[in-house]
Amino acid sequence: MEIYIFIIFVLGYVAITMEHSLKVDKLIPALLMMVACWTLIAFGADNLVNWIDPATGVKDGIIPTITGDHDTRLHLVNEALLHHFGKTAEILIFLMGAMAIVEMIDYFEGFSSIKGMIKTRSKVMLLWIVSFLAFFLSSIIDNLTATIVLITILRKIVSDQEDRMWYAGFIIIAANAGGAWTPIGDVTTTMLWMADKVTTAKLIMKLGLPSLVCILLPLIVGSFLPAFKGEVAVMGEEKANPNSKLMLFLGLGLVVFVPIFKTVTHLPPYLGMMLSLALFAIIAEVLSNRSFTMDPSARPEESNGHSGPTMRALGKIEMPSVLFFLGILMTVAAMESTGLIFNFGKDVTAAGIGENVFVTMLGLASAIIDNVPLVAASIGMFQQDVDAQVWHFIAFAAGTGGSILIIGSAAGVVAMGMEKITFFWYMKRISLLAALGYFGGIGVFLLFS
Repeated sequence: MEIYIFIIFVLGYVAITMEHSLKVDKLIPALLMMVACWTLIAFGADNLVNWIDPATGVKDGIIPTITGDHDTRLHLVNEALLHHFGKTAEILIFLMGAMAIVEMIDYFEGFSSIKGMIKTRSKVMLLWIVSFLAFFLSSIIDNLTATIVLITILRKIVSDQEDRMWYAGFIIIAANAGGAWTPIGDVTTTMLWMADKVTTAKLIMKLGLPSLVCILLPLIVGSFLPAFKGEVAVMGEEKANPNSKLMLFLGLGLVVFVPIFKTVTHLPPYLGMMLSLALFAIIAEVLSNRSFTMDPSARPEESNGHSGPTMRALGKIEMPSVLFFLGILMTVAAMESTGLIFNFGKDVTAAGIGENVFVTMLGLASAIIDNVPLVAASIGMFQQDVDAQVWHFIAFAAGTGGSILIIGSAAGVVAMGMEKITFFWYMKRISLLAALGYFGGIGVFLLFS
């Protein structure tokens, strides 16, 4: 049965990578392979030999053998399914809360206020400013959103598209590097954090410097490139929302509050995110002079109930991305439960491939393959304790390796679409710079580990 589950995963993943050629959104094969894998397990429960119960896990490097009659086996399968769905739902609710806060900041034009902070006309100085903005902003609101925000701002500062493509390339590197060193900066680090593989303080301490080096090295080289010589043309100022700065800093502050909430209360992070969302929504509704009621009939001035900041933010959440993550994570959970992932890890160890070499290769693979399933698989592959070196290395490699190719990260894909950057343009001009940062960051990480 395990081989059929693996085949379903491979076929599903091929369909995901070919979504543009097939003209089928990637969430569809993700959901199909999730259902197919768990259905196959249910139908073949009587033939299952090995089964990793989430409650007991793997003991002494040996996968437990499943026993009992048909009903007992189905009960164990359903218990595991419920457990994995619960853990996946925690991640998805967390992400949805973060997305809603970001959308409400955008409702008040909070990100537009960043443009007013950029005064320089020097191309080199602008390169450093937008790169560091991407680095620190992505550590709070995730690398995808930071990329969208900064490219949108760039369009109001830089008129030449070729110049913007160069800046976008560095924003991709910076955003992915920035997302790797905090638990809320990237989906993969969030997954490791919520799986209790890393803690906030250790993650920041271990990956702060390597992530900084990952963008510093490309920036130093980029400062001498002809593309960043001279000055940018001055563009006109725009009138900003009077509450933009307040809502920007308040929203970012409430997102940063989430790890603090987890540390103090020891409750799951999604509860902290829901608290931050509720507090931010209250202030947003007050500032927009709208009623707190969800009933559209109580707001006669509106044609529907989706015009206020809270309803608007919830309506703009990217549900296709949420469902894609659901499909991927639950498919990987099926392979984890049957022991496929754990056995692969044992095979890698038996082949004499060291952890550091394997994780470095995993990071390079993330330039081609989505890093979410790679990290999800690694969580079931390694059995080290919380804050072990391998978990921090995985967070860095999976987060920053995707910068090497434009299709290797969500930040790269969205920049590709926004600025019409071609695959080969990026590979010719940016890939080597991204690889320099990637291996430089790895060198610093291993040096201080």
